[in-house]
Amino acid sequence: MIMPSKKNFTADGLPVLIGSLPLSDHKEALERIFTATPEIPLWPQLPGDPFEGMIPQFAEGIPCIREENLHDPEGRILYDTSAADFEEQMLAFYEDYMAVLENAEVPAGERFRVSRKRAEGLYCFAEAIQEKQGPYNQEYNQDLVALKGQVTGPFTMLTGIKDAQGRAGYYDETIREMVIKGIAMKAAWQTRFLACCNNKPVILFIDEPALAGLGSSAFISVNNEEIQDMINEVAEAIHQAGGLAGIHVCANTEWGLLLDSHIDILSFDAYSFFDKLAALDEQVQSYLDRGGILAWGGIPTGKPYDIEKESTESLTMLWEDQMKKLVRPGRDQADLLRQTLITPSCGTGSLRLEHAEKVLQMTKEVSQNLRAKYLPDGD
Repeated sequence: MIMPSKKNFTADGLPVLIGSLPLSDHKEALERIFTATPEIPLWPQLPGDPFEGMIPQFAEGIPCIREENLHDPEGRILYDTSAADFEEQMLAFYEDYMAVLENAEVPAGERFRVSRKRAEGLYCFAEAIQEKQGPYNQEYNQDLVALKGQVTGPFTMLTGIKDAQGRAGYYDETIREMVIKGIAMKAAWQTRFLACCNNKPVILFIDEPALAGLGSSAFISVNNEEIQDMINEVAEAIHQAGGLAGIHVCANTEWGLLLDSHIDILSFDAYSFFDKLAALDEQVQSYLDRGGILAWGGIPTGKPYDIEKESTESLTMLWEDQMKKLVRPGRDQADLLRQTLITPSCGTGSLRLEHAEKVLQMTKEVSQNLRAKYLPDGD
């Protein structure tokens, strides 16, 4: 099967969501997603289910990760190499990994599949796309531009799992290699899975909230080159599966290492941290020159007060004011919008429902406003 490539995709200021919603029903979540972002819908993550938390959702099949009573407030997830058969488990893991590398058409088998138990939203999403009836009818599918998925990033996974003594998995080379390769193969599997739902490009975001800690005392011994290498490994797995690789960081980070990585889309909190990114002018311009896309997270999700005070009009003006700093000869605001996706600054899973609803509405309407003004003919 020939996979869609990034050459088939142009951002054009379209709206996209980040993933989590404050709901308990996946079908209800999908209805809201299809209404707010019909051109690039995504599958919902509902963090009220502990199996849909960032770490457990993508932990299956990685032998070093052990879960204990996730439904219990005292439950935990950790890495453990003390099992008597750990060496055998690790060998089986790498055999499965090599089998997928040697045959790209193999959809990663059971080892790297994300189960329905942990990603009900993914399977409901695939079924909705394929049904093409009701709210997902043929008319809707004519408007469909791309499908979006997401996977927890390797650095966030490796700093989220710790051993019994509290040492993060990032600092154990054996654990680090297995997690990076496990996440890469899960990202590739998901990209192929979504590509089979509809002949549209697939966008796969690597969610890396832990990268907000780079440069702090907590991660003083973390090597930025190693971080970039692990992101590149996951991005390349997505590319090999025919998808576009995005990365989402919901706070400030070392933007330079991401701009120089192999990602296609940089998703960031523009509402709070645009100036931090814009300060790297030369790298940002180089990123745009090579066709990189900015997922402009200008719709606030961090503070209820910000959500309440802002409007579609004020956030439309915010995009225009911020993009003036990136305008250059040969690159005006219309050009920038063609390389921009309009998104919330982060997921809405921790918000009250009325605030999440407003975030989704403003995301859609800001996109509509900007496209009507700068790309009136859809060019």
